[in-house]
Amino acid sequence: MNFNMNIPGLKDVTIHKMEEIGDRVALYVSLPKKEHQCPVCKRMTSKIHDYRVQKIKHLKWFERLTILFYKRRRYVCECGKRFSEKSPFVDKYQRYSKEWNQVVGIRSVKAKTFKETAEVLGTSSSTVIRRFKNVVKEQLKEGVHLPKCIAIDEYKGDTDAGTYQLIIANAETHEPIDILPNRRKETIKDYLMKYGAAVEVVVMDMNPSFKAAVRKALNRPIIVADRFHFSRYIYWALDEVRRKVQKEWHPYDRKKCKKMRHVLYKRFDKLTEKNRWYLRRYTGMSSELRKAYELKEAYCKWFDWAKTTDDITEVKKRLEAFYRKVEEAKIPAFIKAIQTFKNWQVEILNSFSFRYSNGFLEGINNKSKVMKRNAYGFRSFKHFKAKILLNDLYKEIGVHLG
Repeated sequence: MNFNMNIPGLKDVTIHKMEEIGDRVALYVSLPKKEHQCPVCKRMTSKIHDYRVQKIKHLKWFERLTILFYKRRRYVCECGKRFSEKSPFVDKYQRYSKEWNQVVGIRSVKAKTFKETAEVLGTSSSTVIRRFKNVVKEQLKEGVHLPKCIAIDEYKGDTDAGTYQLIIANAETHEPIDILPNRRKETIKDYLMKYGAAVEVVVMDMNPSFKAAVRKALNRPIIVADRFHFSRYIYWALDEVRRKVQKEWHPYDRKKCKKMRHVLYKRFDKLTEKNRWYLRRYTGMSSELRKAYELKEAYCKWFDWAKTTDDITEVKKRLEAFYRKVEEAKIPAFIKAIQTFKNWQVEILNSFSFRYSNGFLEGINNKSKVMKRNAYGFRSFKHFKAKILLNDLYKEIGVHLG
């Protein structure tokens, strides 16, 4: 038949016939005759022994599943060896084309579920999972090498390994490196002792177990507290004061203050005139809430200034001055907050010296949770771990293939 269209994966292939079989497209193909080298004696031969028809699944064509009926030649050598011709579009002993295997490998990583991939490509879920495991074996090599600066954080995976898992990433390149099956102190310590010989800086949230594990496993590590995680203690203290004082107010003001609580969280210079009216009203109704808001603003002033300087001695001096303001105000919620600051003061000051953050890791965790929700959860920790790591590796590849 006359055919001038280039079909993906079938370059230099002769198409003899095309027909529709139900909802599928069948292509009858063959390769041009040429000399082949005998795999035994290495001599060249073009003598044909016989033909065999091989049924191969291929990519969709015009949104229809495609089947190839490949008329494969078998050559015979003078030494008596019979062998099949080499095919550029299908591997030996395979029932799927090379292009199909490549696409299912990508889709098994990028699609929501293995079942969805199987339905799109006209195969079974078990076949997709086998291809996925092959991709994992090729792309995720054994033996982890942790860099100088790492970031760690937990996320809720709900797999057969447990409820929470721990992800480890490169703090400089923002690439995920590995995922641990749980967040227990002993697991983290053993892992870092095994792979963390080169680690010098660890970025984390304010989890005492993480801190203890890192200190036990590494030789005098520099621990950097994530800025968001220590700053929120101040906002939690402000919110605790708000909830306490508004209980004594009229129901209208109590509900309105709760609805407008974002006014208390914003910096004063970013408030609109309307928001400032609400701020004056509710801070005027409680001296304790007014003091709490002033402490929050004092903290924000210190925080904004600390980000602009390299003088850590002065940063520490002004932070201690903030402690004194809190102690003078005698608000229990803020006293409790600064006690946490004192316990983590070295790590907090390190965050201004080294400028590392866990923000990118929170973004990866958010994507992981969306992935889990779209798939209605993952039972296998190994599959979920591979999905997270491979999705980052394949983030530049689209899902339109196939």
